[in-house]
Amino acid sequence: MPDLSQHCLRLALPLSLLSLAACSPTPKPAASATPEVQVLTVRHGAVPLSVELPGRTSAYLMAEVRARVDGVILQRSYTEGADVRAGQALYQIDAAPYQAALASAEAALQKAQANLVSNNAQLERYKILIKGNAVSQQSYDNALAAQLQSAADVAAAKAAATTARINLGYTKVTAPIAGRSSVSQVTQGAYVQGGAATLLTTVQQIDPMYVDLQQSSAEGLALRQALASGALTKGGAAEASVRLKLEDGSSYAHQGTLEFSGVTVNPATGSVTLRARFPNPQHLLLPGMFVRAEIGQGVRQNTMLVPAPAITRNPQGEATVMLADASGKTQQRTVVANTLLRGQWLVESGLKDGDRVIVSGIQKLKPGIAVKVQEAPATAAAPVVAQQ
Repeated sequence: MPDLSQHCLRLALPLSLLSLAACSPTPKPAASATPEVQVLTVRHGAVPLSVELPGRTSAYLMAEVRARVDGVILQRSYTEGADVRAGQALYQIDAAPYQAALASAEAALQKAQANLVSNNAQLERYKILIKGNAVSQQSYDNALAAQLQSAADVAAAKAAATTARINLGYTKVTAPIAGRSSVSQVTQGAYVQGGAATLLTTVQQIDPMYVDLQQSSAEGLALRQALASGALTKGGAAEASVRLKLEDGSSYAHQGTLEFSGVTVNPATGSVTLRARFPNPQHLLLPGMFVRAEIGQGVRQNTMLVPAPAITRNPQGEATVMLADASGKTQQRTVVANTLLRGQWLVESGLKDGDRVIVSGIQKLKPGIAVKVQEAPATAAAPVVAQQ
């Protein structure tokens, strides 16, 4: 039979533990910390707008070097891919047949000039003789006709000699412009034809360089309407400046200028061509490269810029922002913001100068709660760019 004292001890121990637990104080929940947020104090102002358009580079000047006479290529005088000067010799076509043709034309010219001298002398004698009726009028007329024929023969012979001299000059093929040479399409010993205008090579001037851009006709129409209504104003000299982004996403160091905007819409693409010109002293740009260009469109008046994370949408699809009022409590406000440009919303209405828009830490915020406010770091003003 178990000891009664031990049994009582076992019963008393749990009871004492329960008594201690009942007497211990209940822990209080920790006070919640005040949320910390960053705010941006917004003000109305003029916002310069730009548009980013796709395009391709093209040479400022391009000349196809073609044969202008028939003959065999005796020599290529340039290095493929090298820069050439205007007038620099590129090819030598066999000149022997053209030298002979020139010699023959010059001889024919000398013969015609000799006949002209003889006929001039005869005509002068007949002028004297006809006054004394020593020769008939018919003889005098024949002498005059012979003199005129000889003068015409001299003129024709001079033209033939000039043509022969020009053809001889064409045997030395020179660069029509200064620029970067291309691959030679013919080799030494090849037969080329002037009538077929055989292509020999191409020379392209790539400093400066053109960039041909494509803008949708709808975008261009909206821009013109905005300018006409006053929502946009022209931005002066900066409006015509163009910045370039290369294929790898890097920015091109040199600034370009807008040359012209096309007046015809491409029916296949619905776009209009714009052309800009860029300096290319390092020859970094090559013809045919795909680039993106940023072009100033004007200045949007009486608007505000708000970072994209600060704008949310309510169940009705309306844009809303969370504000921190003067007492440090949150307020939710509906705004009109329909244009997102490079990570920033253009807020057209709903905010007033001096409003403090919460730009970070808004995920768990509700209207009417106290927050700890910290001013967001200022960022340099820059043109806002729309991408197409």
